[in-house]
Amino acid sequence: MTLSQIFYAITISEQGSFNKASEVLYISQPSLTEAIKELEKELHITIFNRSGRGVTLTSDGRDFISYARELYQQYNNIMEKYGENGRRKKKFAVSTQHYSFAVKSFVELVKKLNIDEYEFAIREQQTQQVIEDVSTLNSEIGILYLSDFNAALMSKVLRSSGVEFHKLIECDAYVYLWKGHPLAHHQSIGFDELAQYPCLSFEQGGSGSLYFAEEILTGFPYPRTIKATDRATMLNLMIGLNGYTLCSGIICEELNGSDYIAVPYEPDEAHPREKMVIGYITKKKMMLSVVGQLYIDELKKQLGVKNEDH
Repeated sequence: MTLSQIFYAITISEQGSFNKASEVLYISQPSLTEAIKELEKELHITIFNRSGRGVTLTSDGRDFISYARELYQQYNNIMEKYGENGRRKKKFAVSTQHYSFAVKSFVELVKKLNIDEYEFAIREQQTQQVIEDVSTLNSEIGILYLSDFNAALMSKVLRSSGVEFHKLIECDAYVYLWKGHPLAHHQSIGFDELAQYPCLSFEQGGSGSLYFAEEILTGFPYPRTIKATDRATMLNLMIGLNGYTLCSGIICEELNGSDYIAVPYEPDEAHPREKMVIGYITKKKMMLSVVGQLYIDELKKQLGVKNEDH
């Protein structure tokens, strides 16, 4: 088994056909087909189901591609750090819960690099998809948070997915709303004061969605709730319906605009204080690429976290 065969298999899985993959790889389709046949023969598995409409991964193929991505990413990280720069474009991707600071950090990263040399991607995803993207190395880094409410279950999910959590910052809860909201002038806002307004949350779906929620205090029943799938819709609902969400209070006016404000949440006996621990996840035992480390440095800068490593 060679690194070329591994890269060929990864490319085929991404392109969905041998024909498209051969065009991307600049090799003939017969040569590509033969290389994969030799790989399957050596491994004693069938990686791809072939049909007239393209290819799909077999059960063994899905497992193999997961390991192959990890191996090839490690190879690329080593070559990026120690080897000579090649002609092939480097890839860097981030998956994140809906955080403007994560997007801002990504913007600043791309500004520092030659975009012609990279294939960049940033994905604002549901929490489970963030974890899956990092687990399968579809993204090198994922951004999410832990709290007293979700920490036990989330830690179990992270371990079973083969990823690890790295703490960046711990935050108190804030109520995020637009500046024209009736409560916007308050010094702090309690849970009961929010009862007549809709709580906006990002849709998670599936079982255990409360534990995967991006908003804190999800263990308490909100009288009124509206779910959204993207930040732009969330912001529109804040203005149109006087909606609110509970968040870290870390906002980026440059991306979200200046029409919104974060007011400290005022806990009470029935609705106690809940901390948010924001961090990033990576595949276990994976060495960060040079670009990955630069992105973490940008995150720390945006969050005001002292960078002790550099």
